[in-house]
Amino acid sequence: MIRLFCLSLALATPALADRVITLGGSVTEIAVALGAEGRLVARDTTSNFPASVQALPDVGYIRALSPENILALDPSLILAEGDAGPPEAVEVLKAAGIPFVLVPEATDPAGVAAKIIAVADVLDLTAQGAALATSVTADLAAAQSRAADVTAPKRVLFVLSLKGGGVMAGGEGTEADGIIRLAGGINAASGFQGYKPMTDEAVLTAQPDAILMMDREGELSISDADVLAQPALSQTPAARTRTILRMDGMLLLGFGPRTPAAATALHDALYGSEG
Repeated sequence: MIRLFCLSLALATPALADRVITLGGSVTEIAVALGAEGRLVARDTTSNFPASVQALPDVGYIRALSPENILALDPSLILAEGDAGPPEAVEVLKAAGIPFVLVPEATDPAGVAAKIIAVADVLDLTAQGAALATSVTADLAAAQSRAADVTAPKRVLFVLSLKGGGVMAGGEGTEADGIIRLAGGINAASGFQGYKPMTDEAVLTAQPDAILMMDREGELSISDADVLAQPALSQTPAARTRTILRMDGMLLLGFGPRTPAAATALHDALYGSEG
């Protein structure tokens, strides 16, 4: 579901918004793509593309924000994705009298365009936003056309984590669901909304042809051995063929300017570049 909440967009004029903090990887990517990188003074942990933004101060994870860290940087505008939190931190930031804008979340092509336009409008870069939205929409249409041409779509299970040995998967209405569809696949995790645990029985019933995950390091990483050791996953067609795919998390689930590239990469991984 697309949501848009904002505090007086009129406050976010170029004269005031010369010290912008972006919270959320796709919002940061859009701001940079619009030519506003020079106005950014900080970003959150998920904002790691392009590489140049990593030189900016990191104010923490978007869902575990510290108002003190953000306000200490004296921003003139805070531009955040819709899942910024926790709620009490967001309320403190809103009460600080600084323009705080939550942009639409997206899980489909229309949502990506709406997100781009929203960011552009807040930054007073309307013309640039229209041009970027048009270009990205055209590339997404090409991805949809390629997906529609798939004659034998594969069932793909997005695994967010294997905490406690259980499978946390991306159900309907998630970014994972959206990118799988854009790539010409079928989301094997059906019958529930959001990211939720699946029972072993549900995993076995899903029968995924491919298992998709974010490419993570450290304690968050999930190895092939971890997948094959999970009782239900080990019995799926994906495990038998060792079709275990990994992609950069922000590229895969960000739903921003790079989403057409993500759809193409996933499509090629599932079906080959000629698929």
